[in-house]
Amino acid sequence: MKTTMMDGALFANMIRGGAATLSANRQLVNDLNVFPIPDGDTGDNMFMTIDSGVAALGDGTDDTSLGNAASVAARGMLLGARGNSGVILSRIFAGISQGLEGVETADVRVIGKAFESGVSEAYKAVSTPVEGTILTVYKDAVNYAASKIENDTSLESFFANFLKELRRSLERTPELLDVLRKAGVVDSGGAGFIYIAEGMNNALNGEEFGTVQSSLPNAKKLDFSAFDENSVLEFGYCTEFFLRLQTTKTDVNAFDLERFKQYLESVGDSVVCFREGTIVKVHVHTMKPGDILNYCQQFGEFLTTKIENMSLQHNESNLKKSYEPENKKPRKEFGIVSVAAGSGIKELFTSLGCDEVVDGGQSMNPSAEDLISAFRKINADRIFVYPNNSNIILTAQQAASLYQEAEICIIPTKTIGEGYAAISMFDTDGKSIEEVLSEQKEIIAGVVTGVVSQAVRDTRQDGLTVRKDDYIGFVGDTIYNTAADKNSALLTLAQKLNAGDYDILIVICGSTVTQQENEELYQQLKETYRLADVIMIDGKQPIYDYLLILE
Repeated sequence: MKTTMMDGALFANMIRGGAATLSANRQLVNDLNVFPIPDGDTGDNMFMTIDSGVAALGDGTDDTSLGNAASVAARGMLLGARGNSGVILSRIFAGISQGLEGVETADVRVIGKAFESGVSEAYKAVSTPVEGTILTVYKDAVNYAASKIENDTSLESFFANFLKELRRSLERTPELLDVLRKAGVVDSGGAGFIYIAEGMNNALNGEEFGTVQSSLPNAKKLDFSAFDENSVLEFGYCTEFFLRLQTTKTDVNAFDLERFKQYLESVGDSVVCFREGTIVKVHVHTMKPGDILNYCQQFGEFLTTKIENMSLQHNESNLKKSYEPENKKPRKEFGIVSVAAGSGIKELFTSLGCDEVVDGGQSMNPSAEDLISAFRKINADRIFVYPNNSNIILTAQQAASLYQEAEICIIPTKTIGEGYAAISMFDTDGKSIEEVLSEQKEIIAGVVTGVVSQAVRDTRQDGLTVRKDDYIGFVGDTIYNTAADKNSALLTLAQKLNAGDYDILIVICGSTVTQQENEELYQQLKETYRLADVIMIDGKQPIYDYLLILE
């Protein structure tokens, strides 16, 4: 078979194939974890990202242009992106979409150029690109496949060359990153992308792939008996669409998004509306979706639409709750969003003044859309965001770039300890935004966060032999000690971090810590560090048995 042109239906099917193959292999990608604790989530993050693109495309055969299909898929991935690997993946497809803008169908040369746009867009997404990651693997494969294009090259040949170099480049990643070489693994993000490319290639070659079980929380089965021939429309319609602004209908540069939104709020509830380039994303609950569609078509044309009768739900009480107009808070000067896992930690951040605490952390990264939803609830002119995890910072930056209704300031906290210290000392009185940001970064720099967690595999790192089920004490990627029980690991870690030099020792206990362990640890710390304030907090967080914050 020799395919010379790609259309929207083929591209959409290839995206579905990529998602299906990654779904079947995502645990293998998760297991390519350089650190011996249960925090490998690259496969899950990449799958949930591409799955968001699949959800945006819909389930049917797409009768649309290649440019539109690429745009819809990319937009879905941008909103659904999770973790660093997911954000980079979404940016790859955003670049591809840019290269295919306005294109009905494309030959292999146009596809090659679009893939090259994916390289530049992905590299721009990372402030300090690291070679030996998914960035390198994708770049090498694009350059190689593009160099092999000739006048008679088919799409099948292009993807065969693309896959060949993806695999070769992945095998080279340990040569570029010492952390991979020492752990004896290849880059997990690069491996995840290979599974996506394999699935896309299989779909291109006409191979069947199974139905993917969506990981998205809003997937639901509709009960059509909930609205029969005698029913009265009570709850209205959930109406969602992507609108591409058209220069033939409006002045795109002068388009007034605020006035557009005011109209939607006058005819509906639960309005979510934001703009990315010339695309406007809309979600609204309304009794008359037709009126909204007619109004919006004055400014452009629809890329996708979805209208659902909200009576078709399993639980009517949940439906009523979802349809109630949001109690929109009064506009205020600034707000705070933090990310945390564990009910105790979330309550702690709320008590410190966080307006919204987004559920997430290690192995459970929130999406860009999760963060945008939190921004919208706050209704502030300026919003400070604390990711509290190095794998969430890129997602927060992506959410900030997509949200236009407030100035978003990302405080680059990489740990719960940094977030706790920065938020607890947050102060804007009489200060410029530059002074606030500078002060927050200084606070972060003065905090040490140690962690105790149980090893899930044997390894040798930082001169230590770690056995499966040992408790390890570490800071960042450096392991300081191992022990047979969690309390011994925490006490030794505190000693190695010179905890006696600090005035405050805060220990946040995870979900595995018993009351007896908590009390015994407190007494031991008080006896050892008599001049310090020892504070024990029941964080109930997963994965991390103890978090030790030194201030």
